[in-house]
Amino acid sequence: MARILVLYYSSYGHIAQMAEAVAEGVREAGHECDIRHVPETAPPEVVQAAGFQPMRHDCIEGPDKLGEYDGLVVGTPTRYGRMASQMAAFWDQTGGLWMRGALIGKVGAAFTSTAAQHGGQETTLFSVLTNLLHMGCTIVGLDYGFTEQNGVDVVRGGAPYGATTIANNDGSRQPSEVDLNGARYLGRRVAETAAKLAG
Repeated sequence: MARILVLYYSSYGHIAQMAEAVAEGVREAGHECDIRHVPETAPPEVVQAAGFQPMRHDCIEGPDKLGEYDGLVVGTPTRYGRMASQMAAFWDQTGGLWMRGALIGKVGAAFTSTAAQHGGQETTLFSVLTNLLHMGCTIVGLDYGFTEQNGVDVVRGGAPYGATTIANNDGSRQPSEVDLNGARYLGRRVAETAAKLAG
């Protein structure tokens, strides 16, 4: 049985919802999954003024915890086409893991949200995947076995590089069932791949 960590940062709850769907996919495939968020680094006055929502899960105890898992699925909202600074600050503390090769051979994947359909989803996913590749992870994307990401009849999240959702500029659009299904599919694929590599 593979043990998977879903690690996320979320300001308004969209990424937290996607994290829960990723975890559902892992567990539906018969594997173990923990959900943790990275610490908030924005000043309290900024958090309050911007109306950030409290994150729903426990905060990760530190970077060394990553080494306890067979796979990592990392979620962050987009900030100008890249991962949020809160997530970047966490990865900036993982030098010790890199030096030890602690994540080499583990499975890695990413998910994100943007305000607009072309708001930098793919570049944000790559900003996460680049970290995972430097750590030696084997990358799993949202392959086209997830056929719901195809089509233009409705607003759809999803990219070959990871699961996504679109929040609208005011955050009013919540992840659709298609978006959540993509996250579940990604979680399942990560868990299955991690189990095969460990076997």
